[in-house]
Amino acid sequence: MEFNKLTQVPSLSDIKQVAKELQGIVQQSPLEFSKPLSDRFGARIYVKREDLQRVRSYKIRGAYYKLSNLPAEARAKGIVAASAGNHAQGVAFACAQLGIQGYIFMPESTPLQKVEAVRFFGKDFIRIKLVGQTYDATFAAAQKFCAQQGSIFIPPFDDFDIIAGQATVGLEIAEQLTEPLDFIFLAIGGGGLAAGTCLSLGALSPETQIIGVEPEAAASMTASLDAGHVVELGTIDKFVDGASVKRVGAKTFPICAKGLSDVVLISKSAVCQAMLDLYAMDSMIVEPAGALSIAALPKYAEKIKGKSVICVISGGNFDPKRFPEIKQAALNPH
Repeated sequence: MEFNKLTQVPSLSDIKQVAKELQGIVQQSPLEFSKPLSDRFGARIYVKREDLQRVRSYKIRGAYYKLSNLPAEARAKGIVAASAGNHAQGVAFACAQLGIQGYIFMPESTPLQKVEAVRFFGKDFIRIKLVGQTYDATFAAAQKFCAQQGSIFIPPFDDFDIIAGQATVGLEIAEQLTEPLDFIFLAIGGGGLAAGTCLSLGALSPETQIIGVEPEAAASMTASLDAGHVVELGTIDKFVDGASVKRVGAKTFPICAKGLSDVVLISKSAVCQAMLDLYAMDSMIVEPAGALSIAALPKYAEKIKGKSVICVISGGNFDPKRFPEIKQAALNPH
């Protein structure tokens, strides 16, 4: 089953209404000036700390808005989601807050830490089902279960309600700005955050260049932009798990195609180096997708000199025990 409160591309007034509905649930994440990055690039660089949300990523925004608007009969049948990461945690938190029974399908290979995080946020309102070796197999199982139960499926990005929720990141940035913004860098997976930012910040700060950042081994948005339509990649590297999808959204793609100024591709080693830099500079522990925006700065070093720049830190769900692996990967450019 499907349910959508918003049935077309969200307007700025839609997004402002969403922000009102999220008050008290989603905190206005800090916009912090980064002196180390600013000194390094000769720019005024700020970081938008979505890693400090209650579920340690921006995904709480879209998930909570979507679930909070479900009609009573849909809530009674429960909801279904498929995710190995931040979307699962956002949905789990929303289910617990709203008292909705949720079934979250995760691949069998999902790290225990992520499974436990979903269990923690969802409390007694979540049932976790570990099914399939790949996300595609997990997704198929979730869809089948959803059809059998007559439940609402909560998509991770390709949904106007979800896009409107993520768009509140850009709305907050516009409120927090004290000077004109020249560039904003943000991660792209399925395109929910990027599309939302194109809508909100595109309306409120049209002179800002919105730069999407993709892992080079999962560049589904770049492939789609090159083709002029959504294409599905055959294989991807899932290392940057929060931003690695084979296919971007049918709803997110046209918004991104119109609103993005550029898309930058980043290597695994550059992502890992950015993670290490953030930890060394500010003791920030971010996940690979959360470091993508920072990793893109060297590619724009000349263009951002003297400019005002924001990097969205999209998530901080990372196990510090993996830092030795990250150090090794940072040294290996292949």
